Amino acid sequence: MHGLKAVILVVACLVAPAVGRAQSFAVTGVRVFDGERVIPRATVVVQDGRISAVGPTARAPAGARVVDGAGRTLLPGLIDAHTHTFGAARSDALRFGVTTELDMFTHPSVLGSLRRERDAVAPTAQSDLFSAGVLATAPGGHGTEYGFPIPTLTSPAEADAFVAARIAEGSDYIKVVYAPRLGARSLDRATMAAVIAAAHARGRLAVVHVQELEAARAAIEAGADGLAHVFSDVAGDPALYRLAAARKVFVVPTLTVMAGVAGLGEGARLAADPRFAATLSAEQTGTLKQAFRPQTFYKYPVAATAVAGLRAAKVDILAGTDAGNPGTTHGASLHQEMALLVRAGLTPTEALRAATGAPARRFRLEGRGRIAPGARADLVLVDGDPTRDIEATRAIVEVWKNGRTVERRPASAQAATAVPLKGLLGDFQAGLDGPDGVTWAATSDRLAGGQSDARVSHAAGVLKAEGEIKPPFPFAWGGAMLFLAGPGQPPRDIRGAAALVFRVRGQGSGPQGRAMLFDTSSPQPKQQPFSFSADWQDVRIPIASFVGLNPAALVGVVIATDPTKGPYAFEIDDVRLE
Repeated sequence: MHGLKAVILVVACLVAPAVGRAQSFAVTGVRVFDGERVIPRATVVVQDGRISAVGPTARAPAGARVVDGAGRTLLPGLIDAHTHTFGAARSDALRFGVTTELDMFTHPSVLGSLRRERDAVAPTAQSDLFSAGVLATAPGGHGTEYGFPIPTLTSPAEADAFVAARIAEGSDYIKVVYAPRLGARSLDRATMAAVIAAAHARGRLAVVHVQELEAARAAIEAGADGLAHVFSDVAGDPALYRLAAARKVFVVPTLTVMAGVAGLGEGARLAADPRFAATLSAEQTGTLKQAFRPQTFYKYPVAATAVAGLRAAKVDILAGTDAGNPGTTHGASLHQEMALLVRAGLTPTEALRAATGAPARRFRLEGRGRIAPGARADLVLVDGDPTRDIEATRAIVEVWKNGRTVERRPASAQAATAVPLKGLLGDFQAGLDGPDGVTWAATSDRLAGGQSDARVSHAAGVLKAEGEIKPPFPFAWGGAMLFLAGPGQPPRDIRGAAALVFRVRGQGSGPQGRAMLFDTSSPQPKQQPFSFSADWQDVRIPIASFVGLNPAALVGVVIATDPTKGPYAFEIDDVRLE
């Protein structure tokens, strides 16, 4: 599902929560869901970061800590099978028992240390990460719109070299974008099939991003191992479900983000859940309350019905959230995904399996997603029985990563190296320069997979933004952006400023504009509307009104138009933080 999920792609140096010391411990008299089945009552023993014994007769070593499991359930560390990971995401995920994330597109610069981190059984305050790295897409297609260049493909002959380069960068599996309704902005079917074949030839899984029924059918026929998202355009058919089962394809439905696109308000309800009140950061709460603009192409009932059909056909379903989109957050949203899968027809046990044993098995994650001797001690203890009531996963008692207790209070998202910023962001007297050598540039919903156009220019001491809004898109926009911090650069601390101030006038752009601020806590902007007019007007928007913003970690400022469709033009001047 498209989102603003890589506008920032900043790997921030965030303050990490404390990591507990190495422990030998035993959870006694506990119900165990081992990733595949339920053991009604057992003791689970952990030593040196791994599980050493499981069963009714297991005993705690002398001197080990003993945790009473009566009335509780012990789960394997949860696995989110579709995320986009940045900033504080991995520590956010871990607080909610998500000990492993499967990233579906990120900048290759973040891949270097991942394998060393996840192979160790060492102290860590973050979930482990596996990643596709750079996805396979066409020129101008989904994945090219995030502000940094990526390699693209135009023919099947390029597939093998592309896959070889991704593996050399550190990609664990290959993600392919197949969206034929976008025409030339999508790989064609032959190239999609060639990338899948090249991945298999080099021992890698191929996961295909689809959102339409016929794209899903084509990807399965081409040999895809799994589908990222379930189709939601038109109703499925039994033949497709049988095909998926026969080809042993797995599906990551991402119902959480689809519910957000449908405007169902699930994110806001999750943010209000009292069981998560002490563990959600302010930034996470703000992101959960964000929403897509209503649209009609993606239909949540179609997606939910497709999940039921796939489940009935015995297709492997994996729980993934597409965290990084409006209405989602890392960690907490996986609990919501499991609940939505149950509403779509899975049993609670099947939903638990979709977030533990199934992704571990399908992505070949040795020692994860299971409670068994030799597995790493990534564990979640909850009150109650989530095999009967899936929302019992939210009643978390304790989380262990590599056998160490996880601090579940949210850490400050403040970047320790943030650079203070206040004052002029652009007066445009001599050009489009902003502070400290950064430059204002055009931005549009192409960042998120839309089709709108944007251009910026400098004339007569002002910045002029113009272009065309092209529906359909859930949150179309076009305008100007000041990108203050790229990968490896520190964010800006604007806690000394009370308001974003600028002058603006619109020409045929409609009555509504949007000011958007990006920080390292989420790829989603915190935004506030303002009104255009044909005459110059002064706009002053309090920083406090950007709900969920971490003002200590700003990375971007956008001033944009927000019409339904058609051409737009507006001018801005004297942009300041005061």
